[in-house]
Amino acid sequence: ETVETISQSQLDIAARVLTGKADCEFNQHVEVAPVEGRPGFFKVGYKGASYTMVPQETTTGAVRLEDKKAGVMWLQIPSKSMLMNSKIGQRMVDSCMHAEQRAAMNAVSGARSN
Repeated sequence: ETVETISQSQLDIAARVLTGKADCEFNQHVEVAPVEGRPGFFKVGYKGASYTMVPQETTTGAVRLEDKKAGVMWLQIPSKSMLMNSKIGQRMVDSCMHAEQRAAMNAVSGARSN
């Protein structure tokens, strides 16, 4: 278990993390859940593995959760999310969308077609 200390800026980022089940490419899923009693910590589950992640600051405003020990990162942008193996710089699964992201993208698509 990580004993990392969470800063106020990391807690601010944590407030923007979308939780619950995200549907991904190739009919895969990622589950993101807050860790009870540990503000700013999240469990990210994929293919039977579970990673304990904390928010990291970015220059782009993207939400980035990272398990530095496992070398795994969850990146959330407005249009999608992805799980990456940061040790080898490879995506584990891409095109993941929580309900909120799907609704936002549908709203953008609807606005473009009008």
